[in-house]
Amino acid sequence: MLQWIVHLVVDAIILLIVARLMPSVQLKGFKSAVVVAFIIAILSFLLSWLLAVILNIATLGILYFLGLGFITRIIAYAIIIEVADKLSDDFKTNGFGSSILLAVIMAIFSGIIDAVIFQSTTM
Repeated sequence: MLQWIVHLVVDAIILLIVARLMPSVQLKGFKSAVVVAFIIAILSFLLSWLLAVILNIATLGILYFLGLGFITRIIAYAIIIEVADKLSDDFKTNGFGSSILLAVIMAIFSGIIDAVIFQSTTM
């Protein structure tokens, strides 16, 4: 549970930093960032596997078989970010390209945080 809360707070901080650096992403404040991170986490938990399966079927699994399955995951995550954009009044992305870039940045930092958190719990 603590790992999930830490991950949520780190994602909120990443959202705040990216919103400051990218003019195509607007976010009102830390409270909004936590709410958006929570929305993204819930949607990711509920929908990411479904979107990844749909994208794999739509591409006939070519990306998966080429070892590029992470691309479908990034696109699924970008779709989730777009849905979070529609659900929250305090979070806006201008275009799908900025959602993809945000998805890539969040995936990279989330992977690093996961590696640090899970590495420290196995010791």
